Amino acid sequence: MLLSGAIMALAAAIAPGAASARDLTVVSWGGNYQDAQREIYFKPFAAQTGKPVLDEAWDGGIGILQAKIKAGNPNWDAVQVEAEELALGCNDGLFEEIDWDKLGGRDSFLDSAVSDCGVGAIVWSTAIAYDGDKLKEGPQSWADFWDTKKFPGKRALRKGPKYTLEFALLADGVPVKEVYDVLATPEGVDRAFRKLDELKPNLVWWEAGAQPLQLLASGEVAFTSVYNGRITGINRSEGKNFKIVWPGSIYAVDSWVILKGAENKDAAMDFIAFASKPENQSKLPQYIAYGLPVKAAAAAVTPELQADLPTAPANLEHALALDVDFWIDNAEALTQRFNAWLAR
Repeated sequence: MLLSGAIMALAAAIAPGAASARDLTVVSWGGNYQDAQREIYFKPFAAQTGKPVLDEAWDGGIGILQAKIKAGNPNWDAVQVEAEELALGCNDGLFEEIDWDKLGGRDSFLDSAVSDCGVGAIVWSTAIAYDGDKLKEGPQSWADFWDTKKFPGKRALRKGPKYTLEFALLADGVPVKEVYDVLATPEGVDRAFRKLDELKPNLVWWEAGAQPLQLLASGEVAFTSVYNGRITGINRSEGKNFKIVWPGSIYAVDSWVILKGAENKDAAMDFIAFASKPENQSKLPQYIAYGLPVKAAAAAVTPELQADLPTAPANLEHALALDVDFWIDNAEALTQRFNAWLAR
């Protein structure tokens, strides 16, 4: 009887289609942000459905998604992407169409969080951060970030032209509202790279969102650009006193997408709907300070927690919205120039 049962189990395991079945796989940005998602989205959704949710982390890049889809039967289902990846992927047919009826309709979300093939997950900022325990008087602007005489030490920036060129122009005195007008000209690009030349000997480059926190904690850098939510996350979880400088920050919306042809596309849509419920999404700022694209969720956040969000009026006042169209049009050329500049 035991042998017969074992043979039947083996036969079921190798039956056509059984070997290819896999669990819902959700992909996000790692670190304390994904730790929060695991508690408020992944685990509760798995408990509700009675099926496992696998979660993986990535560092972005449209090429990775293109390769997975081109190979057929992609092994990721729901993926969180940046605004440019969303726009490019939608245009290239990389993502499934969103069922907005399952999400309470488009009007339930901020306008910038609505797309035919993407659902806003967070509003986040890239800003200056420093260690308040090591520096009582910190920087107040990108001009201070560049001022190595007033504030000695290394600085860290995300490796790539996006954000870096905008910050260079802000450091050079370009007003927030004029940054993309200036950057859209050859003279403006030259100006940004000249400003970067000044800081190049003191620059350290990061690629993954957890790295700036490590650089600050170790004292390797005095200041760094950083994803704002990571700062409040580590301050709460590890008792750090890292500070955020909001003026000159750049904010953007990240979105959930479903990869075209994903095996679990229906389950992925159900997961996104679950993560977009106001009663679920409103829990996120308790863990990490990202703004919420669902209007009812944002309205449910306490004033105390609201103050740390990129969407707080005081934090938005001198901030810059990422110009997604600019980077779609110019990313390739500016990345080539940036890499050449970096290699000099």
